[in-house]
Amino acid sequence: MGIYEELRERGLIAQVTDEERIRELVNNGQAKFYIGYDPTADSLHVGHFMTLLLMKRLQLAGNTPVVLFGGGTGYIGDPSGRTDMRKMLTPETIESNVEAFKRQIGRFIDFDHAVCVNNKDWLLSLNYVDVLREVGPHFSVNNMLRAECYKQRMERGLSFLEFNYMIMQAYDFYYLYQNYGCNLQFGGDDQWSNMLAGTELIRRKLGKDAHCMTINLLLNSEGKKMGKTANGAVWLDENKTSPFEFYQYWRNCKDDEVIRFLKMLTFLPLDEIEKMSHWQGEELNTAKDILAYELTALVHGKDKALDAQSASKALFSSGCDDENMPTTRLADAQLNNDVISILDLLVATSLASSKSEARRLVEQGGITVSDVKVTDISHVICRADLSTGVVIKKGKKTFMKAII
Repeated sequence: MGIYEELRERGLIAQVTDEERIRELVNNGQAKFYIGYDPTADSLHVGHFMTLLLMKRLQLAGNTPVVLFGGGTGYIGDPSGRTDMRKMLTPETIESNVEAFKRQIGRFIDFDHAVCVNNKDWLLSLNYVDVLREVGPHFSVNNMLRAECYKQRMERGLSFLEFNYMIMQAYDFYYLYQNYGCNLQFGGDDQWSNMLAGTELIRRKLGKDAHCMTINLLLNSEGKKMGKTANGAVWLDENKTSPFEFYQYWRNCKDDEVIRFLKMLTFLPLDEIEKMSHWQGEELNTAKDILAYELTALVHGKDKALDAQSASKALFSSGCDDENMPTTRLADAQLNNDVISILDLLVATSLASSKSEARRLVEQGGITVSDVKVTDISHVICRADLSTGVVIKKGKKTFMKAII
């Protein structure tokens, strides 16, 4: 089985421009492909996970990744998949975010056998009128407005700034094709319109064929994008999402999701995963532990994955405290007469987004503090207990340690 067939078997491939040509290139290690990352935050998140793993799989098969950092497109912001305009970032923030991305991507690919570029090097020096004359005639506004990334924004409003994003991304592919011999672009399925714009620009300007392929987005069994929790995004930076929290995120997936995630996200052999597909009951929990460990090891290393696994098993077997548990440190000002109410504590630890949600959790019996179920909304926790730390359990799977 070639790498292309493996990608297909793992359920990764969504859309391709020319399947036979792309299969030939990647199976023979002749693909010089690019994937772009706009530095819109100071860390990559679970939404980037699929493309990071795709780069790793293809590089291991002998192909050459071209990692494109959007130091230029980051000034605009991709409207794809968004209902509002992205926050405008300063040049200093963009540069800082690029450096953070580099460190994280270095865990997945070997930069010594890859090309690393930043589109600020060519986009920021472009002359506006020259771009209009050189690139503008090759874009139909009617076709652009039919693109899914723009259609979903038309009712709320699409700024002219964002409208230019497709042109900039297309120009990236055109530039990389000419200057780096980049013959393929890969990305998430929500990028299809932007990627096709790049192949069309290359065809119109150079009379050459370039290709693109999208991979399926990471969706849960309900068809919703993954990567969010009650506490926000699931980040790859351990200072934003701890290895324990990252492990728990995958450990808590649903029974009908675990085999699909093992295929899409791990490097375990397909025949091994096929055997797991027949597992039931408690064996499915073992499969979830395997999934969580494999993904945590990819992002944070084997040692931290083992620590997270040990902490998880300790919590679920006895409810005991552990140093790897996510922790919220309270300030003195959050206490009133040396106590804090259970409702305020749930909000302070982000286990509830509001007091009304906290009240509902307590009244429905979903909260345990230090192994004691709390059903009284007037319950308080004293400073003496908080000084050594209390363990709050929400439902069966979410733990938080609170300490002052």
